[in-house]
Amino acid sequence: MTDEKTNPETPEDAAFTADDVSDTVVRDEPTAAFEPLPADEPTAVYGQDDTSVVYGEDEPTAVYGTDDVAAASDADGSDSYRAAEPADADPLPSTAESTVHEGADAVPPQYGVGPFSLREVSLLGVWALAFLFSFFPLYVADDFSRFFGGPTVWTAGIDWVLAIGAPTVAVFLLVLRRFSPDGIRRVGSLGIDQFASVAFSVGAVIWVGWLWGNIARGIASGFWLSSWVVWVEAILFLAAVALTVVAPFIPPFHEDFLHRAETTSHRVARRARPVVARPVSDARYTMAAPSVDPEPAPFGDPIDDDEPAPIAAPAHQAFWALVPAERDVVDENGIPLFRIGPTAWALVIEDRGDSFVVRHEDGRIGYLTDVSGVTRG
Repeated sequence: MTDEKTNPETPEDAAFTADDVSDTVVRDEPTAAFEPLPADEPTAVYGQDDTSVVYGEDEPTAVYGTDDVAAASDADGSDSYRAAEPADADPLPSTAESTVHEGADAVPPQYGVGPFSLREVSLLGVWALAFLFSFFPLYVADDFSRFFGGPTVWTAGIDWVLAIGAPTVAVFLLVLRRFSPDGIRRVGSLGIDQFASVAFSVGAVIWVGWLWGNIARGIASGFWLSSWVVWVEAILFLAAVALTVVAPFIPPFHEDFLHRAETTSHRVARRARPVVARPVSDARYTMAAPSVDPEPAPFGDPIDDDEPAPIAAPAHQAFWALVPAERDVVDENGIPLFRIGPTAWALVIEDRGDSFVVRHEDGRIGYLTDVSGVTRG
């Protein structure tokens, strides 16, 4: 067989002959059918796809792609074709894998008990037990109950407000949030979960304080005044603190705080506005009254043009000023507060020579550093 390249594309192609090529190369039109390959020797065929190897009966037959054939130069100047190694093609992703990648940013579902999350169900259980035990006597003897105001926390003054009342309100709001998401969403500037954390934390401090006093009194005198209710309530409220304050860091309760929608915080809960020192005291400055000559010159007397110009207003006397162009009035740090222009008079409460202290209509006070061309009124 011979090389049938009728129109060489490059001078290098034209230099190839049948003696220089080790393998017989056949190149036909792209639409021409390939001739059968002999089984006893390898034959290189140019196609449109990547390089691949077809195995025959005796020796492998290399199939070269048009983009993968490289020319190599030998030491003696002869050229030969070298087949590129077949690349391992990654398999196409399956439909299941594509679905996983498409839903990677989706919010995972949160499972719980009915409409409540696992954390909320646990908190409801702890509160139910604490609410039930709050009706049992706090003291071991009735004489002490009458002495301290009543047998239970509900009858011992107003201690029930923080000991069990506020946590009960917090649990009610947690339940209401699940059945009415658009209902009460905050208590003052606190969200429902924040209010629950504060309520159970304060209640825990009260119950632990009572327990600590009972232990200290028992060690000192050997007499234990409080009953088992104080012990149980202290433990339950510490568990409630773990389910509210520490829950965002405890798996699996932390899932209740993940992937929540972002909302605008209450204005009381936002970052405080920066406060700057007032430059001057407003009580010292008053409006400048027009000056009137007590002894005016008689009518018809000549005016002396050589009289000195009137003295400027004192530094601490307020006056009106009109600037020829728009200028910034800045604070002590050089940050613009407002602008004054040639269309309205500005109230200057202090003249510092190279700058004016200007008061805005809304009460803001700043500095006008460019005082050139200012008209005084």
